[in-house]
Amino acid sequence: MGATASGRLVGKIALISGGAGGCGLAASELFAQEGAKVGIVDLPSSRGEEVAAGIRAAGGDAVFAPADVSVSKDVTAAVKAVESAFGPITVLFNHAGILAVGPFLETEEDEWDRLMAVNVRSMFLMTKAVLPGMIAAGGGSIVSTSSISAVAATPMEVLYDTTKSACHMFARAIAVEFRDRNIRSNAVCPGFIATDHGKRELVGLAKYGIDVSDTAIAAQQGRLCEPIEVARAALFLASDEASFINGTHLFVDNGFTAV
Repeated sequence: MGATASGRLVGKIALISGGAGGCGLAASELFAQEGAKVGIVDLPSSRGEEVAAGIRAAGGDAVFAPADVSVSKDVTAAVKAVESAFGPITVLFNHAGILAVGPFLETEEDEWDRLMAVNVRSMFLMTKAVLPGMIAAGGGSIVSTSSISAVAATPMEVLYDTTKSACHMFARAIAVEFRDRNIRSNAVCPGFIATDHGKRELVGLAKYGIDVSDTAIAAQQGRLCEPIEVARAALFLASDEASFINGTHLFVDNGFTAV
C-alpha cells in the first residue's frame, strides 16, 4: 500500500466486521494504510474479496473471511482464518450492523430478532472469539460502532435505537472487566452518514413523515458524515494514541448530541 500515512497501526492485526462496505470499507483501507494487517469479515455475497485484493495490490496485507456475524460457527471460523493468516488479533472493530425503520406497533418479532442478532449478538460472538488471543498477545483495542441513536431516540427506529444502546453499554462493560488485562474497549457513535446504509435510513424515515431534508440535517449536524470520518475516529481509538482512553463513547456527529 506504499508508504503508510503515519504508521499508527504498524504491528497490529486488525479484524473489521462489516469491513467490505460503507464505514467498514473506509476503515479496512485506512487501517491497512496505517500499517495494520487487516482481516475483513463480511457476508459471502459482499465485496470482501475484492476489497482485500485491492489492499494487497496497493502493497498492504489483507484477507477476506466470509461470515454471517450473527452465527457462532461462522464467527469462530472467520476469527481462526484471520489468526492463521496473521497471528493474534490486537485490534477488533465491531462494525457490522443493519437497521429497520417503521412504526413500532407494526414490528414483527423476527425483525426484532434479526436486528438483535446482527447488531448485538455479533459483538458478543466476535469479542468472545477474539479476546483470548488478544489477551495472550499482551492486550489490544476493541472498537464497536454505536450511534447517536443510543442516546437520541428517533421516531420509527425503536428496534435500531435499542440495539445501539446495547452497544453503548457493551463497550463500557468490556472495558471495566478487562482493563487490568490491558484491553481497551470503546465505542464510536456516528450521526447520519453518507453511505448506502445511511441513505436507506433517510429514505425510510422520510416515508413515515420524519423531516430528514437537507435543511433538517443541516440544522442537526451541519451535513451528512462521510465514511472516512467514522473510520478516522475508529483509527484513533484503535491506535496507541488512545492508550488511556477506555470505556468511552466518541461521538462523530458534529454536535448533534451536544444541542
